[in-house]
Amino acid sequence: MLELSFHSGIESIGRERWQGVLAQCPEVGGYPFLRYDFLFALESSGAVSAENGWQPQHVLIEDGGEAIGVLPLYIKSHSYGEYVFDWSWADAYRRYGRNYYPKLLSAIPFTPATGPRLCVVERFDRDVLSVALVEQLQQRAEKLDASSIHVLFPEESMSACWQRHGLMQRCGPQYHWFNRDYRSYDDFLAACASRKRKNLRKERRRVVEQGLRLERLEGGEVSEAQWQFFFHCYQLTYAKRSGHGGYLNEAFFRHLASSMPEQMLLVLAYDGDQPVAAALNFRDEDTLYGRYWGCVREYEFLHFEACYYQGIEYCIEKGLGRFDPGAQGEHKIPRGFEPVMTYSNHWLTDPAFSDAVAQFLKDEREHILGYLDDAAEMLPYKNSE
Repeated sequence: MLELSFHSGIESIGRERWQGVLAQCPEVGGYPFLRYDFLFALESSGAVSAENGWQPQHVLIEDGGEAIGVLPLYIKSHSYGEYVFDWSWADAYRRYGRNYYPKLLSAIPFTPATGPRLCVVERFDRDVLSVALVEQLQQRAEKLDASSIHVLFPEESMSACWQRHGLMQRCGPQYHWFNRDYRSYDDFLAACASRKRKNLRKERRRVVEQGLRLERLEGGEVSEAQWQFFFHCYQLTYAKRSGHGGYLNEAFFRHLASSMPEQMLLVLAYDGDQPVAAALNFRDEDTLYGRYWGCVREYEFLHFEACYYQGIEYCIEKGLGRFDPGAQGEHKIPRGFEPVMTYSNHWLTDPAFSDAVAQFLKDEREHILGYLDDAAEMLPYKNSE
């Protein structure tokens, strides 16, 4: 008999049960951000908490006492750290004297990386289980007086499944690099048109001309001093953008460095013997994920080198098929990152607001489809011209 329960912290589910489900879910494929270690680090460091507007409400599905499914879930009291923007929806609620918060959100906090959300062991039908899950989520939303349910950055197939079960689909653009069986970075360049290939070489050459040296380190190779320098760079980036030190704290990164170093890649840039910039990436069996960047001094094209070109080289070297460098940034397109569609799903308790959002999403989708076609013309590849 299936039983579904909600948990106010991932620790109450436990590492063994959580990872046991992931190990039997073929869609996971080593996806780093759904690991117990990653989600636990968010909670144990205090980066994710009720006080910070992220109250864990994780779902555990059991069959006769055996854990067969999990879903990361949060009660949100704001819309920060999500990267699928619904501020206009919240404002519409406010203008009509309604409360948009709290809302239920299935996502990886502060991480706009497509991947599995509902994980079910292979012998169970995930599509069938999702029917019962949606019903339970809707009941939970009503019990909490939540305005809505949101699932951010699921895989395309699962987004279609959520849509079939009543959660409206929303689309958005990102830019990913794909490994076309390149044997080297020069092999990748050879696939680019001559003029654009020269520009890529010029940017990398300029980094060297400024006396900079870059180093790629797997997580287990990173020293304590290098981790401290990275966190300093991370804080500087947020201070420049937002005037605060970032959503994540040093305890979060320290936990990951000890619990999942094999899935972390740190790129460091040096001016002489002094580190001047850092970029942190994560990886799974097929994909590299660019996540955090910062520098103590500005250098021409250093951001592109540390965050893009080093990652491309790493993917080719390790045989990874895709490089997801993070959200936003049309400047990625002429550097080889292809426009792709990402997805989210949404259910609102109020029928009138739901109808209005449905029309908005329909219009938005048409705009994004046209944008993706136009953006693809900016790619550097020979067949793009």
